[in-house]
Amino acid sequence: MSEAARPDPAATRRPGGGGDIGRRVALRRERLGLSREDVAGRAGTSPSYLRYLEESPADPGTGFLLRLAAALDTSAAELRGGGVGLPPGLGQAGSRPDLVELTPRECYDLLSTHGVGRISVSTSKGPSILPVNYSVMDDAVVFRTAPDASPAAAAGAEVAFEVDHIDEALSEGWSVLVVGRAQRVTDPEAIRRVAADAYSKPWPGGSRELCLRIDPTRVTGRRIRVH
Repeated sequence: MSEAARPDPAATRRPGGGGDIGRRVALRRERLGLSREDVAGRAGTSPSYLRYLEESPADPGTGFLLRLAAALDTSAAELRGGGVGLPPGLGQAGSRPDLVELTPRECYDLLSTHGVGRISVSTSKGPSILPVNYSVMDDAVVFRTAPDASPAAAAGAEVAFEVDHIDEALSEGWSVLVVGRAQRVTDPEAIRRVAADAYSKPWPGGSRELCLRIDPTRVTGRRIRVH
């Protein structure tokens, strides 16, 4: 390892670790639109160490993690994944919030940044809301599922699809709602394109051969900002 890439003295290597903190740091930094240089300057470390942290299984010391969390406008607990098993929205409401309606273009811009949303379907057991990995292609929402999985019940029906983001540290967030008819994608080239352009394979794993497309008839969204 070169001198520039050596770990910060405040961090220790975690044997067999999966780099969870680093992935959360990188995701938070990217969501804020910050470079490694920006965050490193705020946290009092070097860009090379921040790169090491994001790409390697490291366990930073508490003091450094607190500085890093402050630089990313979040908490050390969030960077450690302390809220992974909890539902979103446990933060306190902001003192001066604004609820802003989003334009359709703003909604599409936000849709294109995320990869997990929720779809409403009617099943033999009643209405359900289910998470799916999705992509946006030609202003349509597309996702893959198994033919015998619950999301497959959306085929041929008018559905609601929702995606959101909540910032616990800032008590801000947004949500986008897409309403439209879900149809099976049967063209082989279109199916190949959906698989090739997807940000991620479906998280549940297994064979997800059924491809569905939601052509929106209505797209709305809201954002909460705190002053």
